[in-house]
Amino acid sequence: MNQKGPRLGEPASLWRMRFVPIASVMFASALPLMLPLIANSPVLPPLGLLFFLCWQLLRAEMWPVWIGLPLGLWDDLFSGAPIGTAMGLWTVASIAIAYSSQRIYWRGFFHDWAIAAASVAMIQSLAALITHPHAATGRVLGLVVPQIIISTLLVPLFMRLTGMFDNFRLRRR
Repeated sequence: MNQKGPRLGEPASLWRMRFVPIASVMFASALPLMLPLIANSPVLPPLGLLFFLCWQLLRAEMWPVWIGLPLGLWDDLFSGAPIGTAMGLWTVASIAIAYSSQRIYWRGFFHDWAIAAASVAMIQSLAALITHPHAATGRVLGLVVPQIIISTLLVPLFMRLTGMFDNFRLRRR
């Protein structure tokens, strides 16, 4: 008997369940190097960070809290920041999101948006201060404010894209 489509009760592909979230973060971290854009200050939002936070907020149980180490290392390799910057900051964000997921039982869209916006603002500010330790604090933070605003406004889009990737990830063969 030749059947078309998935069988009832058939599980999703294990390869796709593990690969899609990691690949989306890694591709998003590498994407700014592929775009032909030249700027004096950072204007592109941290795409890898946005996908990382959205996956953490959408599926908090999917990754261990230490997943920020390898994905942060990948982002550090492509962002030009000192090695360990994103590794440490993403891991702290992962721990904070895991902690808040245990404390906040009924979290809605606006809660997730606020958590992602606060995380992006904190991570980008600290990363800028770590990257430029001898520059004036106000000037360094002034450079990343447009990037933080753009990132905050793009969180709903990235949540939607993460949801689409999650549907693809969970789809049966």
